[in-house]
Amino acid sequence: MTAPADRRFPRRVYARGTEPDGRFSLANERTFLAWVRTALALLAGGVALEALDLPVEPHLRLAAAVLLILLGIAAPAQAWFGWARAERALRERQPLPAPAFSGPLAAGVALAGALVLVGLLLR
Repeated sequence: MTAPADRRFPRRVYARGTEPDGRFSLANERTFLAWVRTALALLAGGVALEALDLPVEPHLRLAAAVLLILLGIAAPAQAWFGWARAERALRERQPLPAPAFSGPLAAGVALAGALVLVGLLLR
């Protein structure tokens, strides 16, 4: 009989180590879903920024909207790869890896905010 881990996707994650406590895997999944919610918020913010007629200098508004949308596109990749890295670490009883995308995400959101602020002041 085949073990359940042999049928789960992605095999490169589940084929390693031993089964961790379910609470830790579920917490890892909640973190994955939080990144997906963050991606949706970034996409919605970028679209709304450009779709609504806000009193922001148009070029800066567009730059901020594009930046938010690009961050929203990148966040699901972070969700997937971050989930896989953490799950492998849990299965191999290793320390959890540091988040790889938090710094660029924070910098990008700060930059988008600065663009909007300058765009409001120039208008």
